[in-house]
Amino acid sequence: MKEPETLIPALFRFQYETNTLYRAYVDALKVDPARVQSVYDVPFLPIQFFKTHSVVCGEFRPATVFESSGTTQTLNSRHPVKDTGIYTRSFMEAFRLFYGPVEDYVILGLLPSYLERRHSSLVFMVQEMIVRSGRPESGFYLYEHEKLAGMLKALEARGQKVLLIGVTFALLDFAEKYTLNLQHTIVMETGGMKGRREEWTREELHAYLQERLGVNAIHAEYGMTELLSQAYSRGRGVFYCPPWMKVLVRDENDPFQLYASQAAGVINVVDMANIYSCAFIATEDIGRLREDGGFEVLGRLDHSALRGCSLMAG
Repeated sequence: MKEPETLIPALFRFQYETNTLYRAYVDALKVDPARVQSVYDVPFLPIQFFKTHSVVCGEFRPATVFESSGTTQTLNSRHPVKDTGIYTRSFMEAFRLFYGPVEDYVILGLLPSYLERRHSSLVFMVQEMIVRSGRPESGFYLYEHEKLAGMLKALEARGQKVLLIGVTFALLDFAEKYTLNLQHTIVMETGGMKGRREEWTREELHAYLQERLGVNAIHAEYGMTELLSQAYSRGRGVFYCPPWMKVLVRDENDPFQLYASQAAGVINVVDMANIYSCAFIATEDIGRLREDGGFEVLGRLDHSALRGCSLMAG
């Protein structure tokens, strides 16, 4: 079986030939597709295009369209998905690689802001995990903190493995009300303060949640509307990718200068599950690569620093 990374040139050529937006972007950069031999030759599409264009390979009726959260003043990203089965296979296999079979867990989702809107890729993922866990206790919680605390205590008393996955502000709201000792529960935050609270550093946030919920580490998930794969952190904010996903960083002042190891810059993601959209995404997240193959997320780019989209203005 080939290593996933050896398939990158072929995937690039498929998307160059079938994704009209991506082809126009590559052509605007004057990149010769025949010269793309490795990930370091591939142009990464600025993620902003998901707000203004349909980023698809060929023509198809999407099985679903994932949309990002946003305000009435902002454009939301839209990701038409040809085959939700690819997304399901990606997140289920990634979870199994990092945590074992989902059937071993009760899945509890504390995702109020996401449940209140349609077309969230995160809600789709957690909903599928809830179903596939096959456990009647699995389910979503909006603001029923007392009910959630009671469920966690009951599951803890019988030594049941639990995944409590929650948007950051909701986990903080919950932890402010309840002090628990969760020895059999993974607490995983998905990000998402977005003006709901004063900004905390990751260290402050995790230390507070660990103390209040009685866990040794706060896990985290790194994913986004525009991708079909996630990276996971088992603590300390250090993320690792499944084999079909790769994170590099680029120079903020030269978006075509890529770094492979022990460097800080703006995150580029290769997501080989994103076959019918674009597998090569230039994000707006600032990150640092680690020697052991992991990465950290340090913050977000100022929008004034974004340059890629100007290549195709007008």
